[in-house]
Amino acid sequence: MAAQGIDLHEELAEAKVGKFHWRLGAIMGLLTLFDGYDTFNPAYVIHYVAKPWGLQAGQAGLLISSGLVGFLIGAAIHGIIADRLGRRGTLLGGLWITSIFTVLTATMADSFLSFCILRLLTGIGLGVLLPLATTYINELAPRRVANTFALWGVALGWALGGTLAGVAGVFATPVFGWTSLYWIGSLSFLLLPFMHLMLPESPKFLALQGRIDEIREMLTKLRPERASVYASAEIAVGQAEKPVNSVAALLQSKYRRTTFAIWASAFLSLFCIFGLSGWIPTVMMQRGETFAASFGFGALMQIMSFVGALVLGHLVDRSGSSRGLIAIWWAIGGLAVLSLVVMNDHIVNITSVAAAGFFIIGAQFVLNNFTAASYETGVRATAVGMELGVARVGAILGPFVAGALQQYYQSPTPMFLSIGVSAITAGMIILLARRPAAVPSNSLEATAGLREVAQPAS
Repeated sequence: MAAQGIDLHEELAEAKVGKFHWRLGAIMGLLTLFDGYDTFNPAYVIHYVAKPWGLQAGQAGLLISSGLVGFLIGAAIHGIIADRLGRRGTLLGGLWITSIFTVLTATMADSFLSFCILRLLTGIGLGVLLPLATTYINELAPRRVANTFALWGVALGWALGGTLAGVAGVFATPVFGWTSLYWIGSLSFLLLPFMHLMLPESPKFLALQGRIDEIREMLTKLRPERASVYASAEIAVGQAEKPVNSVAALLQSKYRRTTFAIWASAFLSLFCIFGLSGWIPTVMMQRGETFAASFGFGALMQIMSFVGALVLGHLVDRSGSSRGLIAIWWAIGGLAVLSLVVMNDHIVNITSVAAAGFFIIGAQFVLNNFTAASYETGVRATAVGMELGVARVGAILGPFVAGALQQYYQSPTPMFLSIGVSAITAGMIILLARRPAAVPSNSLEATAGLREVAQPAS
């Protein structure tokens, strides 16, 4: 007589955190470390190339935005590729593209145009890493620690990468020049052999391909205490639950207000984050800070962003009031940036920049979880993807607008005003979103949208 069927998602969700999870988290953390590092290092290039290349402030902003345009392209197309080639192959492809064009930037970027072109191509690879790493790690994370596991595995790596960019800017560029930033970034080549050897395929893709033996092998690694059950099980992949992949579904009456609120607040959030991060070293030198201190401000923002996300996430878990707390975080961050308009003091500079990282960037990490919780399973993946896509448009505009404002007014004051007001406005807008829908919080179900059943042999 056949035993009771086994739900693959439940097997994954109920697993204890073991060596396999830790190894996976470390790999994803290293992936996103290089993403964060590469995303923020153009801020430290501006200081060295603005005069030799004869750049106006608006053009200097494009040095940062060009990579973000590539990121948007990569983020837009990676889902289609991942569905055809698998999570593993797409992640490896993104890392290869990033590594190759990082080296080419160090060796061939000798003008404004060549730098922007190479940054755009690098960004296409980077656009794969962060979104797909987030999806990948959630598909394998145990349910009870899914958010925390993703935060430590993905967000920590990204924040450490941004911090490393600041450290490299302070210590490497004065000795070896700005190209040293990209030679350091090319160390991602060292990660590739480990990725090829150790990175497994995701359970969603294995299920879609009907690769039963590999599903059994993965379950055995994740839950070795049940190895005997999986060894004798006959895996039957059931009919996939068809997700709703249309953006139009997000504009239905029950979602419309929440959708527009999330899109607008995410756009403004990344406008603030990348506008400030891209220009903070240059602006702080204009405010009288030393070279080392000015470049260190970028690292300070990234360190504080992860701390802010942890604190906010903990408060949200305890109170359940995500909208209000996110709004407060952005409002405080906006006020911190506005303080730079009226005061120019070393302590004020440090405090305000640290607060901007803690509150503005920290809230953005939590907004992604809020978005996932605000939609039912069938539209959740589309909702999160659209939130990140719209936000990246803000990220592209942030550095460019900040540079254009400085060029026109010959002062960083309008930049601080625009970023501070935008952060406060984002906080007001997110309050318009409805409370998260009462839907299951299982991230595996949300991202995979499949129900695979393992039937033991009779």
